[in-house]
Amino acid sequence: MALTGRTALLAALGTLPVGFLAPGWAGMLAVNVPLLLAILCDYAWAAPVRTLRFTRSGDTSVRLGDTADVSLTVTNTSSRRMYAELRDAWPPSSWAPRAAVGASRHRLRIPAGERRTVTTRLTPTRRGDRHADRVTVRSYGPLGLAARQGAHRVPWAVRVLPPFTSRRHLPSRLARLRELDGRTSVLTRGRGTEFDSLRDYVPGDDTRSIDWRATARRSSVAVRTWRPERDRHILVVLDSGRTAAGRVGDVPRLDAAMDAALLLAALGTRAGDRVGLLAYDRRLRAQVPGRGTGDTLPAMVEAMAPLEAELVETDMRALVAAVLQSAPRGSLVVLFTGLDAAPVEEGLLPVLPQLTRGHSVVVASAADPRVTEMSQGRGSIERVYEAAAGAQVGSQRDRVAARLQRYGVTVVDTAPENLAPAVADAYLSLKAAGRL
Repeated sequence: MALTGRTALLAALGTLPVGFLAPGWAGMLAVNVPLLLAILCDYAWAAPVRTLRFTRSGDTSVRLGDTADVSLTVTNTSSRRMYAELRDAWPPSSWAPRAAVGASRHRLRIPAGERRTVTTRLTPTRRGDRHADRVTVRSYGPLGLAARQGAHRVPWAVRVLPPFTSRRHLPSRLARLRELDGRTSVLTRGRGTEFDSLRDYVPGDDTRSIDWRATARRSSVAVRTWRPERDRHILVVLDSGRTAAGRVGDVPRLDAAMDAALLLAALGTRAGDRVGLLAYDRRLRAQVPGRGTGDTLPAMVEAMAPLEAELVETDMRALVAAVLQSAPRGSLVVLFTGLDAAPVEEGLLPVLPQLTRGHSVVVASAADPRVTEMSQGRGSIERVYEAAAGAQVGSQRDRVAARLQRYGVTVVDTAPENLAPAVADAYLSLKAAGRL
């Protein structure tokens, strides 16, 4: 049983005549006994909540930052009209702060034997699966003094997908890709090492591209054209260890890496390459085999959605072994990890030669903008000390990047908002240089 504010108000008002006119047990009984009888009758007349039936429908997935509507249909199987309040409970991260109360509570009036549908709008603030908790119903009597209350389990899950905010960079990178293929009306020629076609020589062409055999069979000079190689393998590797849990700017490092990985996958599939995914810390967390079809991006998004960073040190030796097992020789391996000195020097560098021996490797890391702000601080003793600490961290990252580059690794170290386009540019540069 649940009592309402109206009951408390009547009880408070009843104390006035008792205090002024009939103080004592007789007066208290004269006021409280009728009120108690009214409460019991109101409770008895309230529609039962245990016999309610529930069904759900609506969205099962949503991108982070968008809204999802989940409908809940309530059927009143009793013979009484129901006046009720309903709370559809979900995890706190299903809404923006302080928005849960207004979004999860609903008022219902359901005649006997009928049904009503309420819609709960979710605006998740984190990736992953959000599972519905209990549905709590409070059914009021006709006097509004007492209510029956009960909870029901009505399962439903909404998967919150990565937002892919770097999608806005895709048109400009696709335009550069078309330039590499020689498919745009610009003065640059398609570059690469894969033969594309023959065409007539025009002044300014590289004479080394002349095909003398073809020229002998025709009346004009023939020139070979080339295009970047297709059907190459790209393996995106997400380090999901403790360094991925740190926040850089407003997002975790892992989320910044996911956004860059999605842009790279979208660009790679448009270029005709096969793109796969591997997430690893001390064990395999997610894997998508290399694909070149249009279902690559949806598969990667589904695999990334429930992925969370683990607060453990990544086993780089096991990670490299998993990469060598998954990636064919000659693949492009893009490793998203941190550039902290200790994990790289003790974990990655000893096993890096195994990786660079047969693959092209890109190491990408999201730098913390706060470090840059600290290194520029002046004006007080505290800020000078912060600037010294920021400069020290920056020099350590530069030293680690230089050591990686000695192994032939392409290093991308930039702010999280610039990570996705920088990785895409590195991929296009490798294409243009014929290294992929």
